Amino acid sequence: MKKKKSGVAILSVWCSSTSHSVPILDSIEQAFDHWEYRQDNGFKNLSVRTAATGYIGGSVLDILVKQHPEYDITVLMRKVPEGFTERYPDIRIVHGNFDDLELISNTAAQNEIVIHGGKPKHLPSLEAQISGLLRRTGPSFLIKLAGTGIIADWQHGPYGQLNPKIWSDIDDIDTITSLPEENQHRPGDRILQAATTEHADRLKAAIICPPGIYGTGKGMGNTRSLLLPEMCENMLELGHGFYAESGSNHRSWVHIDDLMKIYLAVVEAAATGGENAIWGKEGYYFASTQEISQYDLAVRASKILHTHGLIPTDEPKSLDLKTVEEMRGGSSWKPMGLYTWACNTRARSDRARRYLDYKPDAPSLWDTLEGDLLAAVEHVKRHGPTYCPKLVV
Repeated sequence: MKKKKSGVAILSVWCSSTSHSVPILDSIEQAFDHWEYRQDNGFKNLSVRTAATGYIGGSVLDILVKQHPEYDITVLMRKVPEGFTERYPDIRIVHGNFDDLELISNTAAQNEIVIHGGKPKHLPSLEAQISGLLRRTGPSFLIKLAGTGIIADWQHGPYGQLNPKIWSDIDDIDTITSLPEENQHRPGDRILQAATTEHADRLKAAIICPPGIYGTGKGMGNTRSLLLPEMCENMLELGHGFYAESGSNHRSWVHIDDLMKIYLAVVEAAATGGENAIWGKEGYYFASTQEISQYDLAVRASKILHTHGLIPTDEPKSLDLKTVEEMRGGSSWKPMGLYTWACNTRARSDRARRYLDYKPDAPSLWDTLEGDLLAAVEHVKRHGPTYCPKLVV
């Protein structure tokens, strides 16, 4: 039997196990027993902790399986989707969820690389992974998902207006890594960066920070982005496109395929000892490839939806801040409406381009917008609305 050269354990909580052709590990003891088997057989263990059926996590899993069939991959799942083991017959499944902290910690301790995703704000699971990796004798790697919400100007504005500040993950790294706890993603970032500072010789960390994402995901579960389907549902419910105030606020964007290039490069660097990437406080990677104003996006989306007979006009309308404040898509976080529709999140992917040879080449947002919007409409027709409960198409 040909031995695998590397191992990747992808721990996902989105997806109860039944009988499968690959091992389903329901206990810490089983996980350790299987780890010892892998060690005895010469496997190098990389643990990727992500939502393996989520939009990002499913795409991460898919590209790792395709690009590195030699990796030994484990996923943590709550429920295994139909067809998963047929598509990924060599993936090892650990049965658990985000609150199974002992299982998460012990599974992390068995592997050299963890990719943390799914619920990036679930701090206990992040802390469990850190504690598990720190029990290892050699260097380990933790790759955490964050987002450009950390630099969004939702607290002070200017709402619906252009903010001239464009953030660089190189030039502004000291500011980014000292932002207050109120900023999105900052609590998790702080925990991880503190651990890597204290244990720099044993724990290497990278934070991948995508902006708005578009395009179709490659995984088995959710293949839809968030922002475009939500915008589409709101436009269908309103009967017209919209933007906040002048709509000159800008958001950075990345195609899901280009985002995967960064994930792949960072995991590959970790698998070979980490030399080809930056880790620790400066291991912070924006993934932006373009930026677009809310007004321009509303104009283009309005024309597409009107052309297909889905809204009665192709002219978008300006909404006041009080109105967009209430457009929270079901979120209980009060600033969500302002954050989503009226803020600026402008970022440059300087670090990935300089150190990972990042060359994004996926279709632009304009190239894929029609397909993404029509897919969102079809999803509402088949499954009902996600963000606007009263919407009927």
